[in-house]
Amino acid sequence: MTPNFRTFLFVCFSLFFAGVSTVWANDAPPPCRGTDMLAELQTRSPDTYKTIIEESRQTSNTEAVLWKIEKPEVAPSYLLGTMHLSDPRISRLSTRQQDLIAHSKSVALEVADLSEKAVGDAMLKAGHLLVYTDGRTLNSQLSDDEFKVVQRIVKQAGMPEQSSALIKPWLISMMLATSDCERKQVESGAKVLDLQVAQEAQKNGLTVKGLETIEQQLESLASIADDQQIEMLKVGLKYADRTDDLMESIVQMYLRREIGAAMPFQLALAAESGVPASAFDGFKTALLSDRNVRMRDAAERLLQDGSAFIAVGALHLVGPTGLVALLRERGYAVTAVE
Repeated sequence: MTPNFRTFLFVCFSLFFAGVSTVWANDAPPPCRGTDMLAELQTRSPDTYKTIIEESRQTSNTEAVLWKIEKPEVAPSYLLGTMHLSDPRISRLSTRQQDLIAHSKSVALEVADLSEKAVGDAMLKAGHLLVYTDGRTLNSQLSDDEFKVVQRIVKQAGMPEQSSALIKPWLISMMLATSDCERKQVESGAKVLDLQVAQEAQKNGLTVKGLETIEQQLESLASIADDQQIEMLKVGLKYADRTDDLMESIVQMYLRREIGAAMPFQLALAAESGVPASAFDGFKTALLSDRNVRMRDAAERLLQDGSAFIAVGALHLVGPTGLVALLRERGYAVTAVE
């Protein structure tokens, strides 16, 4: 793994899972901005837009990003749904959130340490999850045009183009999930909301805990069936030149408290690409169901002591398999705050 590629992946993972990471103190480039593609759909395909919004409104626990967790005889705790982005519209802690952290006994993120060394060490140990070792190649599963985009992405990451054929599709998809603009923001010192939580905790003398390890996250991503990894990658490749627009769309959903629209929106883009919704079944199970149970179990150890502040990606909160529902199943009262 070359130094440039390791740094590239470090930034990708810092944004994808947003743990405590190293940042650089250079002058920040202009904020990333794009076009809201969900708003585009409202004009271009009103029926599709209507379906997405209806599904979003039918999804439970989408009305807030900050939730209060209560159980008798235990001090209340709080759960914050974040976006792993540095956009200043969503990356600042509110006064209430700062106060809650200051009065917490414990603070937890998805991962406690996403430093460049931690990411690099984990990926070296999990090399078989990152590349094909059984004779298969990525180029044999994609069209020539699709593979050219992969080669471009790999070259931007500081790796030789000839390595493109061996990299597994989930890793390319992860690279595609973050725009060049956002990576430059983070490299220049811009901080995602999760990192703001960590710094606020450290300012108050608290050690940040992790609900998962990097290795567990890698295993979750790699566990998605190979054919589904390819189909999801095809969708990402089609919109490879619109990553800023895709990120703007997610930001707007977060600001409007319509995060329940994120998955229906993704499935609508997949349909436009000729990819069936079933291609995302493995993703939803591994990333938004199994991981939620694991994080719930880890969070309970903190919740039982009370006064915990837990911050995870907002998609992990919503729906019947989200953390809000899972905690209610364990007898906690979970109510919307903001």
